[in-house]
Amino acid sequence: WVGEKSKTKPNGKKPPAEEKKQYVEPEFTKIRVVDFDLKELVVLPREIDLNEWLASNTTTFFNLINLQYSTISEFCTGETCQAMTACSTIYYWYDERGKKTKCTAPQYVDFVMSLCQKLVTDEEIFPTKYGKEFPNSFESLVKKICRYLFHVLAHLYWAHFKETVALDLHGHLNTLYAHFIVFIREFNLIDPKETCIMDDLSEILCSSSPPLPAPA
Repeated sequence: WVGEKSKTKPNGKKPPAEEKKQYVEPEFTKIRVVDFDLKELVVLPREIDLNEWLASNTTTFFNLINLQYSTISEFCTGETCQAMTACSTIYYWYDERGKKTKCTAPQYVDFVMSLCQKLVTDEEIFPTKYGKEFPNSFESLVKKICRYLFHVLAHLYWAHFKETVALDLHGHLNTLYAHFIVFIREFNLIDPKETCIMDDLSEILCSSSPPLPAPA
């Protein structure tokens, strides 16, 4: 992926990266759907094969993130989101031949979801039948899926948090994001350099329980 830093525009407006991030404000970060320790949810159970565990969790995250995106998809259009942005980063799509394409956010998300759907429903990659082996490339494909899903989550916060709050779905988004981050950290599925653009939010949401309100 390629990140492009935004520069101050000549008219003196601040670049978007310095806008106040509504999504890290305590009144929003304290809203969760669950209040138990997510770390316990992601740890590999003793009797389960690692690849099985990665497969079932990755498939679940794909479905949940796809569903979360669908709640605001009418607000994510070629006009409102002309590029796939998150903080000061622009994500470009690379096709199977490695050709780089700058596309609108809805196009990018469509590419991501189509690719993920294709992979998680492919019996050769995500086998569901007992005794069928996972391919050697399995872990690298899981990492690829997780990286793309992270881009979608980051865009949801960066470009569509207001709509998510208006729909009263930010508790779901916060819980989903925290669960996803704890999962990818547990199994080293995404390079921290890739997720650092959302570190401020990750640190708040991935503390084991919602932060207590500060004393008045």
